Amino acid sequence: MTTWDERFREGEYPLDPDPAPVLRQYVDSFPDGRALDIATGTGRNAVFLAENGYTVDALDKSREGLRIARENAEKRGVDEHCSWIQGDAFEHAYPEDTYDVITIQSFRILDRLTDVKAALAPDGVIYYQTHLRTSKPVDYGPSERHRVGANELLRACLDLTVLHYREFTTGSEGHRGAYAQVIARNSHGHTQGTPHEPGPEFTESDTED
Repeated sequence: MTTWDERFREGEYPLDPDPAPVLRQYVDSFPDGRALDIATGTGRNAVFLAENGYTVDALDKSREGLRIARENAEKRGVDEHCSWIQGDAFEHAYPEDTYDVITIQSFRILDRLTDVKAALAPDGVIYYQTHLRTSKPVDYGPSERHRVGANELLRACLDLTVLHYREFTTGSEGHRGAYAQVIARNSHGHTQGTPHEPGPEFTESDTED
């Protein structure tokens, strides 16, 4: 089986991908402070958060991915704002009430999501996008057992204030994927301040694993 170290080393995965488009749209509404990027890969979201003033802990099992992520951060002058943590996201000890922002991209970690959410500071925000099971044809991504079902990610975040939820397919023929995507805040109550919804100019162009 090809390891993630090999995939990163051989260029199978983009070495410097753009951050998630919806993250770019919402980041100005997030609280400032400390961020955690789980399964950071080559640092697409970690580096973006550091560029936006966050102190970032970036966690990944792949040493090669973290090496590339650090290089990307150095190129943008934000490496001093990032801590690169080599470790298994399923085994990691998530500190409670710590992070103002947590991001997870294309990684199924529902078995630890309770612990991940507990790591949010009060009013902290989680952004989570992962592969979705769908009846439509898709060309890449994990097997069905590593994808979430319809509304599964939404239900997993209903103990938070859900600010955005979407299930969608994206990409062109031959490179089509399916995702579930949520942004939710660690707050409760019937009256909440909500960020401005992105306008019709918003498009989701994130088609990478």
